[in-house]
Amino acid sequence: MSFWENFWDIFWWFFTACVFFAYLFGLFAIIGDLFRDPGLSGLWKAVWVVFLAFLPFVTLLVYLAARGDGMAERSVERSRRHREEADASTRVTAGSPSEEITRAKALLDAGTISPEEFERIKGRTLV
Repeated sequence: MSFWENFWDIFWWFFTACVFFAYLFGLFAIIGDLFRDPGLSGLWKAVWVVFLAFLPFVTLLVYLAARGDGMAERSVERSRRHREEADASTRVTAGSPSEEITRAKALLDAGTISPEEFERIKGRTLV
């Protein structure tokens, strides 16, 4: 009888694979959080990594229980900071509305864009 003929063998194989991938996801999330946390000393980072290597599931659960709130706060703060940087970059790249309309007018005068396209750019810029 081959492995794939028994339903429960297949079920347990998929269940084991899902648990393993969930563990890897948690492990990498915790290691990433450890090394991004400026408030944690290098010694404590090393202690967490050693425990993750020798008692992986227990350490993963303890870390999430002990530092899960801080982990979420750091993730939200990092996301907010990245969004602000992206917004600032977009503002610098786009320039002011008057500059964009001036560039569009120059393109219209050069015949690169049609009057309809100029109106669409102007309308989008002024909104």
